[in-house]
Amino acid sequence: MQRRHLLLAVAILPARTVFAHHGWSSFDTARPLYLSGRARKVAWRNPHAEFDLEIDADLKLPADLAKRPVPAQSAGIDGARLFASAQLPTRKDRLWHVELAPLTRMGAWNVTELRDGDAVAMVGYTFAGEKGEPVLRVEYLLVGTATYGLRSSPA
Repeated sequence: MQRRHLLLAVAILPARTVFAHHGWSSFDTARPLYLSGRARKVAWRNPHAEFDLEIDADLKLPADLAKRPVPAQSAGIDGARLFASAQLPTRKDRLWHVELAPLTRMGAWNVTELRDGDAVAMVGYTFAGEKGEPVLRVEYLLVGTATYGLRSSPA
């Protein structure tokens, strides 16, 4: 009986896992993207907070993005470089799926839970060649004047 349950679990798990989540290695970390818009369908849960982003109609890079202060723990690593090299996506999707950090890290940063309709901007990565679904893995979340470095916990 236990063997049958194990086989059933093994048969179901891979299909469910592939549908529900993907690895980080498929993201193009050489090409940071900037997105801004309104949060929709916010899901503040593990394995990571996520939402759909309704892209601003006039999406453009902020003139001061490269000068935006970055959190101390990423200042010497790549924060300033990511902001300076961020670009707009070439694809024209008006709705992107956005993946944030796990809730424990969001809590460590004191990120207020996003709500449907909140204005938000971010720098992160999508799939190589912008292929597949419009998905962004966020490295830096920009809410108002606050910048959150989601790859690590605050210094």
